[in-house]
Amino acid sequence: MEEIEVPTEHLHETIEEKVEEAIKENEKGWSMYVAISTALIAVLAAISALLAGHHSDEAVIEQIKASDQWAYYQAKGIKAEIMTFAISEGKGDQSKLDKYKSEQTDISEKATEHENESALHAEKHKELSKAVTFFQIAIAISAIAILTRRKQLWYISLLLALGGIGFFIMGLL
Repeated sequence: MEEIEVPTEHLHETIEEKVEEAIKENEKGWSMYVAISTALIAVLAAISALLAGHHSDEAVIEQIKASDQWAYYQAKGIKAEIMTFAISEGKGDQSKLDKYKSEQTDISEKATEHENESALHAEKHKELSKAVTFFQIAIAISAIAILTRRKQLWYISLLLALGGIGFFIMGLL
């Protein structure tokens, strides 16, 4: 899975320019709040993207480990089948067959553990990716709010950022 990019640099520059213009026009207060909140949202977006990428990588690694264990399980199964055939021919060792079967049980448990870990990381990745999406939309709406000087849009961006924080927290749990 690919790491999520947060394209906020251009928006951040635009917001800074508008804040500077607003300062010149004595609208410093509201514009400054928009700029600060947008910068904080961008930080949360970056952290969420980083964590989403980490969990994506971990999900893949755990799935690879599970696949390795299942291959090992198959190898033990083949050895057990060969030993079963050898026993039927009077040349095999029952204790080795029992050992192979016992090892398969242990290997199966390890493989299932890795699969469960992979699923957990994948779920965290999904939640954190949702957080990134909410934060990106909030940043875009903040930019529109500052460009159009509409406080209602800024409030909407703050609500979206709160939604992003919710998904961020769910991704951490």
